[in-house]
Amino acid sequence: MTGQVAGNAARRDFLILATTAFGAASTAAALVPFVASMNPAADVLAAGTLEVDIGAIAVGQAVTVTWRGKPVFIRRRSEAEIVRAVAEDSTPLRAPAPDASRVQQAEWLVVEGVCTHLGCVPLGQKPGDPRGEFGGWFCPCHGSHYDTSGRIRKGPAPLNLPVPPYAFTSPTALRIG
Repeated sequence: MTGQVAGNAARRDFLILATTAFGAASTAAALVPFVASMNPAADVLAAGTLEVDIGAIAVGQAVTVTWRGKPVFIRRRSEAEIVRAVAEDSTPLRAPAPDASRVQQAEWLVVEGVCTHLGCVPLGQKPGDPRGEFGGWFCPCHGSHYDTSGRIRKGPAPLNLPVPPYAFTSPTALRIG
């Protein structure tokens, strides 16, 4: 009788092992499409980069584009704005960042146009807009002032305007993202 009990035990062990293996394989097969569904959709990936023609932007002019649902400020800075931004590198800043670390080419400043205090959109892109005490941008909601390099200089905002990832693809084209 012990031979039959040993045979039943071996059969039972095999059935438990086979059932466990089948269950694990089935669970993995069910999880693969579920996890894959969490990847961004094709339209979201396409919106991840933005090509901007900067050839028509005059010196001293600024344009606003939308990237990933956020405004991005592109300003072609004048020589005076560049000199002012570089000169202010040595002043005490709340979030220290030299102008050279915020631009790839001194003439072009690219920053996300969202105030770092509460997410408002600062003024300063249009010719008649107030630009604050430092010639950059002014957030009228709570009084944050940014300089010509997008650095916070006055007001409640804790950080500089963020610089998005960007690259110059030609002398007249810029890719954001």
